[in-house]
Amino acid sequence: MRTQFTNELVALTADLTQMCRITHEAADRMTDALVGADLTATYEVFALDERLQTMYGACEARTVVLLALQAPVARDLRHVVTAIQIAGELSRIGHLFSLVADQVYRSHPEPIAAPATLDLLGGMSGLAAAATGRAERAVTTGRYSGDDDGGPAAMHALNQKLRAALATTDDTTENAIALALIGYQLTCTLEHTDRIERLIHFLDTGIPPTAQIAPEDEAAG
Repeated sequence: MRTQFTNELVALTADLTQMCRITHEAADRMTDALVGADLTATYEVFALDERLQTMYGACEARTVVLLALQAPVARDLRHVVTAIQIAGELSRIGHLFSLVADQVYRSHPEPIAAPATLDLLGGMSGLAAAATGRAERAVTTGRYSGDDDGGPAAMHALNQKLRAALATTDDTTENAIALALIGYQLTCTLEHTDRIERLIHFLDTGIPPTAQIAPEDEAAG
């Protein structure tokens, strides 16, 4: 029975690692789609998100079986519960990327925004891709570095610039709202990747995500 549980846990971890790789790939393709009005990349984001949602369903089913039939305790229970939470965060990130890609699809063959605004969105998309890369490393290594590389602050700054640009744009109100929504969706990505890294730290140390000190708070202290 214990051997079966261990094998299932290994398989669950492997699925999470694969989901992380797919999410990171989706982030890269989303950036290509957004910056280059690339319809092929847009379709690839849709396909990658579909794979993520399918894998999330499989992970959810696997964890239900593990919890119901194996009755894990202590660290094993923490591992199972953390795994399904991470899978859920990856699923949400994939959905956000798909929403961004959908806006690119609607605008094609025209770029989604004017060059100056597109530069801001491209920078935000690049930060989202970097964040998914950090989350992938955390899941793969089982360690949370605690270093955000300034990503959240940079994302916030770009989002502020985007809002200022949209407030003075000659574009239609509908398009301005759509672009502001993209900025919001890209910003939300970092919230989900931060949650993933904190869950990995919880798995490693037992410190709940809500009790962990953010790097900027630790520096201030």
